[in-house]
Amino acid sequence: MKIRSTAFAVLIGTLGLASFGASAADAGTKTVADIYQNKAALSGKTVTAQGKVVKVNNGIRGRNFVHVQDGTGDAANGSNNLVVTSKQTANVGDQVTVSGTVGVDRSMGMGYDYPLLIEEASIEPKK
Repeated sequence: MKIRSTAFAVLIGTLGLASFGASAADAGTKTVADIYQNKAALSGKTVTAQGKVVKVNNGIRGRNFVHVQDGTGDAANGSNNLVVTSKQTANVGDQVTVSGTVGVDRSMGMGYDYPLLIEEASIEPKK
């Protein structure tokens, strides 16, 4: 049994599935990287993700913009940062679960263009 466990651990490490445990815990939850990678197929669909709030801009055009990261994605191309719009808000440092509709190639005007947004999201603090 120990050999199987070790082989599984090596497989996880080799394939870069370090976030497998978190995703497996809630099969409906996607990583930030998953959402970016599949944004075209997910456009218009509801997704759920978990992560840490790293930035908050409240009260912009009648909504709050909450930036969530979960350690996946690539900072160089911005695919590590999930921008969520909501009537709800959170504080920087909060661990949250967000659920909302995927929007692709959204322009908010005045130069604020987003390749991916999670819109009209619910934001729930993790307990």
